[in-house]
Parts: sequence; C-alpha cells; structure tokens
Amino acid sequence: MATMNGVNLFHDNMGEVAQLHGIGVQRFGDTWYAYGEVKFNGNLFQGVACYSTNDFVDWTNEGIVLPVEGDDSIVGPKRIIERPKVLHCPATGKYVMYLHVDGENNYSYAHIGVAVGDSPTGGFTFLNTIQHRGYESRDIGVFQDEDGTGYILSEDRPHGTHIYRLSDDYLSIVEDVVCLKGTNYWAGYESPIVVKRDGTYYWFGSQLTGWDCNDNMFATAPDLHGPWSEWTPFTPEGSKTYESQCDIIVPLPNETAGEDQWHASRFLYIGDRWNPKDLGNSELVTLPIEIEGGNAKLAWHDSWDNGL
Repeated sequence: MATMNGVNLFHDNMGEVAQLHGIGVQRFGDTWYAYGEVKFNGNLFQGVACYSTNDFVDWTNEGIVLPVEGDDSIVGPKRIIERPKVLHCPATGKYVMYLHVDGENNYSYAHIGVAVGDSPTGGFTFLNTIQHRGYESRDIGVFQDEDGTGYILSEDRPHGTHIYRLSDDYLSIVEDVVCLKGTNYWAGYESPIVVKRDGTYYWFGSQLTGWDCNDNMFATAPDLHGPWSEWTPFTPEGSKTYESQCDIIVPLPNETAGEDQWHASRFLYIGDRWNPKDLGNSELVTLPIEIEGGNAKLAWHDSWDNGL
C-alpha cells in the first residue's frame, strides 16, 4: 500500500526533483512510465524526461528520452515544447511520442510533434510535426481505445478542442472525430484527457486562463463522435480544481477488472500546480477521482492510500 499526499513535490531515486510537468502516463507491462517537461531553467525546451514507478510515490529516473537538438531544429533550445504523451502502437510495436510544438519563445507555430522509439524509455527519434487541415494545435492528450485505435486530443484556439483518430501506424491523422467548445464558453478546453469506463467516454479539460487555475470541466458520451453532454465541473465550484490544472487521469488496477484499463473502478487524478516563477519546482496535485455512471467527482484529501 502506498500513501500519497494531496499535493507533492516528488523526488526521484537520485534525490532530484522529478520533472513531471505536463505529465503523460502509460502502463507498459507491470510498470507505469511517466513523461514530463524539464523545467529547471524556465519555459523553453530542455528535453523530455522519463520516470518509471510501481506506486506513484517512488520514481526511478530513466533519463532524458527526447533530448534538445541544435538551435535551428524544431526541437531546439529556443522552442516551446510541452505535454509529452506516449502510446504503444499495436500494429508496429513502436512507442510513439506526441508533443505540443510551438514557436521560438512564442505560441505562433502550434503543431503536433511526433517522435518514435523502440522501448518506453527510448531514446525517441523526432520525425516531424503535423497540423491536420491547417488547424492549430496547442495542448494535447492521447487516448487508446479497447480495439487498439489511437487518438490525439488537440486544443485549437479558433475552433475548439478536437479528437483526432490516428492511422494504424499512429504516425498521422486520418479523421477529425469531433471538435467541441465548452458549454456557455467561448473556446475549447486545454490539457485535454479522455478515459473510458464501461462503455462511457469521459472528456476532461481546463479553461484558458494562462498560468492561473480554474474550475476544470468534464463531459460524457456513449461514442467519441457524440452526442456529448454539457460540460460541468468535477470539483466544488470556485475551488479552481484545488489549485491545479488537469494533466492525466490514470486507471488503477482493481480486484474485479484487474489489468483492464477500460473497466477500472479506481482512478488517479494528476494535475500541475504551476509556479510560473519557478517552473522546475512546481508541485503536482494527486488525488483519487470517482468516475462512474456518467459522473465524475474529485474530492480533497490531505493524504490517502492508493492501494498499490
């Protein structure tokens, strides 16, 4: 059993602050792998770090799995590159990393970056960037359905937030499944997340308020194409999601569903509590989130047992 705090500044096995910002998490085999933005020196790209864990309390540093390249590279040190997410492609066996890739110290480029590796710990080779039909892409998330189909969630400021279906090799986009704006809200939601439980899809996201926190929202649907419900908060109104921005919701194994992530009954919410003056030491909010019967609820706990 592993006891977690409601808010944490995790350290790795080397005693360093774990760079888990903009975190993406996947379970490969018996181990969870987390990918995060390195933020020791401000907001520009410093590489993607990987950590492994079996309990979300102890973290093993697996190194920089996507390094910074030269000044003129798309993944160079002048770029803003965020939200690293990884999927394992069943058709090719490759591990595919997706990133929000933007301009040189600005948000003018707005593409999805794609990199591939042969293992969860890489190294990953950067391939290219994509914009489906010219649509902007900023914050991203990923989702893999029960049939192995992969999806990218992409916030597009002018139009809303998209769910894109990936090709069989996970390297390109073949369908714009749906694009939504919020309920009574002018834009889509950033830091998007989709999880599935017992045939219902739950879509989570954050409003656009810069570094400041807000009441994050969720909607549900029986199919990714919709119809989607209205967006509602999953924390008490005015709590600003306990001063966090949603990053990832991780299905946890349980006695009934075991390893099946699409029928889990326990879930872990992880959200950034950004400190814009010291991004490298920004904390994470880690809480159990209830997801069932078309409802989602995140309650505060100073500490709790995650059962791992």
